[in-house]
Amino acid sequence: MVNLYKMPLPTSQIFLYNNLMKKFPDVIPVFPLSGVIYFPKTNLPLNIFEQRYLDLVNDAYQKDKLMGMVQSRKENNSVYKIGCLGKISDYQKSKDGRILINLTGVTRFQILDEVQNKKLYREFKVDYKKFVEDIDNLETNVDTKLLMDKAQSFFKRNGLLLNWKEFEKLDFTQQINTLAMIAPITNEEKQKLLESISLENKIKSLESIISFYLFDSNPNSNTIQ
Repeated sequence: MVNLYKMPLPTSQIFLYNNLMKKFPDVIPVFPLSGVIYFPKTNLPLNIFEQRYLDLVNDAYQKDKLMGMVQSRKENNSVYKIGCLGKISDYQKSKDGRILINLTGVTRFQILDEVQNKKLYREFKVDYKKFVEDIDNLETNVDTKLLMDKAQSFFKRNGLLLNWKEFEKLDFTQQINTLAMIAPITNEEKQKLLESISLENKIKSLESIISFYLFDSNPNSNTIQ
């Protein structure tokens, strides 16, 4: 089995990664939130009202507009190691003190360590090396027709409406990441998709997950009691 985490980067991606490290901070403010998993090139609206996260958003907005989102774990105030860096693309203050923002996903990151600070919110030292593909914008030749057919059946079976004509106007990566984000699957499955190194791996995993649900809900499928 090939360990994708330890495979060396091609020369072109090393150059891209070096530029990436100059562009994105190695210490970022992070909003841990259970059950919220979002991906690069997707949008996440947030209604901020807790003081610690009001501070986080205001500090990030005044600095570089960048903040991280990561799924929190139930035990020991811990978080998953893989999250997504987002850029605040819309910022509005309400009269009652809340802040309404939209985060646009930029790239995934791996948490290396938590940074101790005197702020109300948490900061982490992060690395982007595993996820250079998020900003590489390379085309993939993976055929997704089967995935899209299954996704439409899966969404319809769950009573979820999606404007597929508008969906098809998204670029290839946006389509896959949007499906991964909004599909009615478990948080653990979405986290698995988030941690898929390549887009090809993500497509295969998403198709496998949706196929399982379609088979499991098929009354004609053979099940072992």
